[in-house]
Amino acid sequence: MTMESVEKEETSAQVEEQKETALESLASIASVLAVGLFVMTFVFQNFEIPSASMVKTLLIGDHVLVDRISLAPPAKWAPFTYYRDVKRGDIIVFLKPGEPDLFLVKRAIGIPGDHIHLRNGVVYLNGVAQNEPYAAMPVSDGNPQHDFNAYRDDFPSIPPDPMYQVTASWQYELPTHIQNGDLVVPPGKIFAMGDNRPDSLDGRYWGFVPRENIVGRPMFVYWSFETPADQIDKQSIGERLSFMGHILIHIFDQTRWKRTFHVIR
Repeated sequence: MTMESVEKEETSAQVEEQKETALESLASIASVLAVGLFVMTFVFQNFEIPSASMVKTLLIGDHVLVDRISLAPPAKWAPFTYYRDVKRGDIIVFLKPGEPDLFLVKRAIGIPGDHIHLRNGVVYLNGVAQNEPYAAMPVSDGNPQHDFNAYRDDFPSIPPDPMYQVTASWQYELPTHIQNGDLVVPPGKIFAMGDNRPDSLDGRYWGFVPRENIVGRPMFVYWSFETPADQIDKQSIGERLSFMGHILIHIFDQTRWKRTFHVIR
């Protein structure tokens, strides 16, 4: 065998090795993407907080990572996965009853069998006033929205009425769940409210959250950007592109850096 033949064979082997390495790299990338897609679809999911209903716990513009496993129905194919039921005080992400395309974030106040009522904004659970330092109460600060509202703050002391933004279905259903002035949570349902009680359209206005509607629980804030309260109403393509440009320009000076990796409780 001549020197030229040996060099050709070595060159051919190197080319073949490079081809195999490229294919292996592509397979590795595909595997990583597949695993990542699975994790972000079935294990974790990111959500942006669009309203002030959970202030001060969650701010408008907070981007949160949601655990989709622990509150999910147990799966027989994954007995190694930790599951648990919803507890009072859990912050939950769920599909709004009657609007299956709308995700909401609220705090679970009552679980099946609980008796609930509010007095001047204070939650009474099974006859005991709750200490909720995270909850905003009605105040007289010159903002009419924060003033005492009989339906909202003494719930459920007066009959629901459309003037309070109560849905038609809840208007008729609510009286059937009241016993001795308390709202009684039925089986398979959760009663949820926002922490910003004077500014939260929650279970008081549209009813209970079916257990199967619960998607998961937010774990921590991975990014927070100062966002106007009315941004949620700006849905046109032009308005969205304009805000994206605003983010690119102000990503450093309007990011709430102190909230990065803030644990949600």
